[in-house]
Amino acid sequence: MAGQSKVEKLPPWGNAIAGSAGAVVANALVYPLDIVKTRLQVQMKRSPSSADSNPADDEHYTSAIDAITKIVKAEGISGLYAGMPGSLIGVASTNFAYFYWYTIVRTLYLSYRTVSTPPGTAAELSLGAVSGAIAQIFTIPVAVVTTRQQTVSKHERKGLIATGQEVIDSEDGWSGLWRGLKASLVLVVNPAITYGAYQRLKDTLFPGRTALKPWEAFVLGAMSKALATIATQPLIVAKVGLQSKPPAARNGKPFKTFGEVMQYIVQHEGLLGLFKGIGPQIMKGLLVQGFLMMTKERIELTFVLLFRYFRQVRAEKLQKLADFAAEKARKGGPILAK
Repeated sequence: MAGQSKVEKLPPWGNAIAGSAGAVVANALVYPLDIVKTRLQVQMKRSPSSADSNPADDEHYTSAIDAITKIVKAEGISGLYAGMPGSLIGVASTNFAYFYWYTIVRTLYLSYRTVSTPPGTAAELSLGAVSGAIAQIFTIPVAVVTTRQQTVSKHERKGLIATGQEVIDSEDGWSGLWRGLKASLVLVVNPAITYGAYQRLKDTLFPGRTALKPWEAFVLGAMSKALATIATQPLIVAKVGLQSKPPAARNGKPFKTFGEVMQYIVQHEGLLGLFKGIGPQIMKGLLVQGFLMMTKERIELTFVLLFRYFRQVRAEKLQKLADFAAEKARKGGPILAK
């Protein structure tokens, strides 16, 4: 089918490896933005009567640049990469699971359709949401641990395993590792919007193309991620609030639902508080999604070429065996099994 993306030309594991590798490369390149947007999102607006402050280092950040400056001053350059190993593990596992299930779900959907046109926008969003929900169930514990690492001070920060154990001991047992699961399941609309928009833009702007140029994939990925981020920023802020240490004013009492986080933020900071950190969030999303889709497209193309090469080698080998057998039969000699 000419209009289909090459996502159907690869097995699920091939598409999953391409997606997870692209995500790891992209997130590693812009990781400091992840630290900045997370700390901006968990801090509460200061007032003379408020005891709230940023839980990471008792600093209040007025902007992304201010956050970078103060983090480097307090912790050095390494402070901008706090929690990076756990984050990249989470990124790799989440994207592997997402692209694996997205490939399966989309392929099944296409196999039952009777028309050859690409899926509509609603269908793409639904396929992305189902795939994202499945991926989140298996990968959210890593996100919980990473968020905790990013939002505590340098002297409180522990390793990946130790932080996970701390979450288990200090909260609701093992279920603490799935804190924010409901918000994460709601947030599957973010990758659903992102990849749904990407697929639609690709099918619309480049019909019949099985591969995009790097700059084309970058632009489409950035555009689709910006749209998804603006639409879901309040939920992103609420999810971060659920997974980080509670504000000082709550005396250690954690939030139970993302609705409770949103209500708390609106009471203390107004509606605009739900969009705090949106600058670095969008910038990170633009760069990550752009690099991700650009890298993913290149890796997918490499896989396609490798599969084509192996099929050609196998076909040539089979043809040689067939020719050998035919030659032996023509001469009337015995055919020996090789």
